[in-house]
Formats: sequence, structure tokens, C-alpha cells
Amino acid sequence: MSPEELVDPDARREELTRAPKSDPEDAAPRVTLSEGEGGATRIDVADTAVVRPGRPHDDLD
Repeated sequence: MSPEELVDPDARREELTRAPKSDPEDAAPRVTLSEGEGGATRIDVADTAVVRPGRPHDDLD
């Protein structure tokens, strides 16, 4: 079973937009999954993620 199959996208969207002040962008994907070396699952921050790890003022270049 792939990592994508472990999470129901509709259930995830419902969970993340249930709060009174939430909006649909709260349910936008924040990570991408792919197969890395040796069959390991690689997890990367999505290019479209609004919230990113790290200090907000660090230059990412």
C-alpha cells in the first residue's frame, strides 16, 4: 500500500476545514511523496505549501 492510499483525501479535507475560521486553502497539500532510493518513501515540502518549515525570514536560495 502506498503512502497516498493511507489517507482518504476527502476525510483529510473535512478534518482540516471543520474549524469555524478555516478556509479551503487549509486543506491544500503541504508535502509531496515519491519513491526514493531503495524503495524508501521520500517526503518533500510541496512547492505550493503556504506554511513551510524553518525560520520565516531565512533566505531559501
